[in-house]
Amino acid sequence: MTRSPRSSRHLAWVVLGAILLLAAALRLTGIRYGLPLPVLNPDEANIVPRAWRMGHGHLDPRWYDYPSLLMALLAPVQALFSKPDYEAARYTAVAVGLGGVAAAWWLGRRAYGTGAAIVGAATVAVATTNVAYSRMAVTDVLLALATTCVLALAVERKIEWAGLAVGLAASAKYPGAIALVPVVVAGWGRWRSLAWAALLAVAGFALTSPFVLIHGGRAWSDISRVQRLARGGWLGFEHDPATPFAYMERLWDAVGPFLVVALVGLAAALVRRTRTDLVLLSFAVAYWLALMPQQAHFERYVLPLVPVLAVLAGSVRWVVPVALVLLVFPLAWSVGDARELTRTDTRLRANAWVATHIPRDDEIAADPSTLPLTGRPHVIRFELPGPGQPAEPRRDLARLHAAGARWLVVSGAITDRVLDARKDYPRESRFYDAVARLRPAYEVTPDEPGLAGPWVRVYRLSG
Repeated sequence: MTRSPRSSRHLAWVVLGAILLLAAALRLTGIRYGLPLPVLNPDEANIVPRAWRMGHGHLDPRWYDYPSLLMALLAPVQALFSKPDYEAARYTAVAVGLGGVAAAWWLGRRAYGTGAAIVGAATVAVATTNVAYSRMAVTDVLLALATTCVLALAVERKIEWAGLAVGLAASAKYPGAIALVPVVVAGWGRWRSLAWAALLAVAGFALTSPFVLIHGGRAWSDISRVQRLARGGWLGFEHDPATPFAYMERLWDAVGPFLVVALVGLAAALVRRTRTDLVLLSFAVAYWLALMPQQAHFERYVLPLVPVLAVLAGSVRWVVPVALVLLVFPLAWSVGDARELTRTDTRLRANAWVATHIPRDDEIAADPSTLPLTGRPHVIRFELPGPGQPAEPRRDLARLHAAGARWLVVSGAITDRVLDARKDYPRESRFYDAVARLRPAYEVTPDEPGLAGPWVRVYRLSG
């Protein structure tokens, strides 16, 4: 019996609703992890307080490592609170993440039909990296949402609207400007539409990140510094394979064996080369090439590629059921990650001990990614080690004693990664080796029941 178009549409909405419910369940589980401390992702501490200030009338974030769209989205909610509220920001991030699932459905439906829509939405719903970053108030999932919308509009040949979406994508995160490439491919020959698209892209960026343009010199300095760091590498990536293989690993970590059928869909698009195929392929190639100079192979960088690869996999009819079966693997991984986030972070325990045992006016030295130590007037905060960067001179016990530091806080979040790359960080390794010979005043590890996160140790240096 053949279904009527109306019943088919109804079934499609039911399937999309079920996928969104699954996506929401995965993202909401563990959303309060580490709160009230912003320990889930260090960028939350950069973004949420600035969004709070924007919500209270200070519209210029005065920080341009990232453009302003996410902070502008968070600001109205943050305006309701008397201080930055990370939980509210994370709920906003979940909403953005669910928008990314719906956008993948939209892209798949417009590009290749219902099968591609189901595969696209289901993949974004369960992919480990998409799930993890959808519960963090950071820029990357918003970038993926915006670029997916650009592609859907480009496939529909709504060139001017796609141009506006490019501006918003760049305002989510600067690499979103790469999405202009598929818009040009989609609109090739429609020069007036492309001219309007370019103007609307600039307008969309200017309206949502105006202070990046107003303070162009300072913004360029911030952007250049971030790019230099990314090209130079980052702590923890010293032993990665060559960049193409490193990012293939990140994609595997996100979707597992599904990546094989995604590559089948990619190959099929190269053979077909329809306008829709060229739109999606042009973005995938342009974005992939933009990643190649990077030596900091963060998993979040592959987020905009996931919906594209998923939709391409769904473009091949016989691949669709295989793809959906293979999504069991990232689903299981995401469930395991969520379960881990239902535990108490070790840094909460350490923070409580510090609050009750260390006088507020005592000088404390600490690594980044240990404890925020907010409200304490005397904190020596070490710089994050990095490839090619000069060693932090204050990572020296004698210097700390001379500077009057009475306490030292270190954690596995930094120490373990440094010691795993001793040849790259000889001075830092000697410091942590010397610290390890001391007896900690307090120690907490994730091996204790109900805990997760890095180990944390607090040492008394003097007094």
